[in-house]
Amino acid sequence: SHDRTETVAELRRELPTLRAVVHIPLLGTPAPEGALEWSALTSAGTEPVYERVPFDHPLWVLYSSGTTGLPKAIVQSQGGILIEHLKQLGLHCDLGPGDRFFWYTSTGWMMWNFLVSGLLVGATLVLYDGSPGHPDISAQWRVAERTGATFLGTSAAYVMACRKAGIHPGRDLDLATVKCVATTGSPLPPDGFRWIHDEVAESMWIASVSGGTDVCSCFAGAVPTLPVHIGELQAPGLGTDLQAWNADGKPVIDEVGELIIANPMPSMPIHFWNDPDGSRYRDSYFEMFPGAWRHGDWITLTSRGSVVIHGRSDSTLNRQGVRMGSADIYEAVERLPEIRESLVIGVEQPDGGYWMPLFIQLAPGARLDDSLRDRIKNTIRENLSPRHVPDEVIEVPGVPHTLTGKRIEVPVKRLLQGTRLETAVNPGSVDDLELLRFYERLAHDRAGTGDTTDGADGAGRKADR
Repeated sequence: SHDRTETVAELRRELPTLRAVVHIPLLGTPAPEGALEWSALTSAGTEPVYERVPFDHPLWVLYSSGTTGLPKAIVQSQGGILIEHLKQLGLHCDLGPGDRFFWYTSTGWMMWNFLVSGLLVGATLVLYDGSPGHPDISAQWRVAERTGATFLGTSAAYVMACRKAGIHPGRDLDLATVKCVATTGSPLPPDGFRWIHDEVAESMWIASVSGGTDVCSCFAGAVPTLPVHIGELQAPGLGTDLQAWNADGKPVIDEVGELIIANPMPSMPIHFWNDPDGSRYRDSYFEMFPGAWRHGDWITLTSRGSVVIHGRSDSTLNRQGVRMGSADIYEAVERLPEIRESLVIGVEQPDGGYWMPLFIQLAPGARLDDSLRDRIKNTIRENLSPRHVPDEVIEVPGVPHTLTGKRIEVPVKRLLQGTRLETAVNPGSVDDLELLRFYERLAHDRAGTGDTTDGADGAGRKADR
């Protein structure tokens, strides 16, 4: 349990226009003074009061994670969200009144808003409050079995954790009602697709989806009428002008490029809170390519219309002019049973050098020795690229994540470049602040010893040896 009494009291003090607080006694806690009891609020039947508002009337404020700068206070519109969620849930997710819709999320993640919108298409919502892995890693699959969920949404990180743990949901549980397993938060690696196919159901519809809090929706993902290709998102969303652009701002196919939305989507923000001239909004999305939304992901649009997500473009690994997404490194390295999780960072250095360390969290009982280091480097060299073999393999106590489970790359990169922790990341957006302090100390220690690499060419040759 997490006691938030003082936080609620502070919020009440700081919100002079607050009209009411409703207390829901989930853990049997008493209502704070002056709060309405949930039972009293719902004891009498009350007809809802409807009010007509303009299409672009503000609906809510969503906050970005704050891992690439100060959190953005994103204001979205009533009509934009309504249309976008009706499209995604009714057409892309194929949900209707007969479905039970379960997506593991928290109220701090846009997927909570997406889940609640399942009511728009008449679906029954399955809500889960608690750890995704309690009492064991099978927890989400057990919820799906118990509730007869027809659509199970989770994170790629959870699927890969299940794979690492060697569980067998399809064998050990009755998941006959589940028609789709969807993942988001980060790209689902090819081995995640294979694991769902092998260990959940051969005929399972696997929907890896990608979007963002910025639009509270998906740019690409689930399509019930198209095939699923391992490691790929099925297609861009309906009415979504998704393109991959090269550095010259030209659309490319079957090549890696920046994720661009070339025409407006209904649920794009109407503005940021406290951004009166719109400058921060424009700088966030339209600075690189004026008039086109650059989202900050590195993608490939394939000639068959599917989409591959390679990771954040602002943390893309660039060795000797050859770019690679971090997700490709993780997918290769984490096949090794000794590796629990990894984090790769490309650090541009003041002298023009380029240092690319690979941080690894070992599985219980594993040991990082020269043999394991060599296997890690050979795995990357043989399966991906000799240019992207890391300069160092460093054991770490853990990999930091956002509160929604995404690996934190850009703040760690900033720490390794000498940025102070308080400037590099919003502390409230990370799951374990002490882990980030470890990387801050590591950067400080390296700076103290003057330990640097020789530059991109030298580092590349050194790594190849």
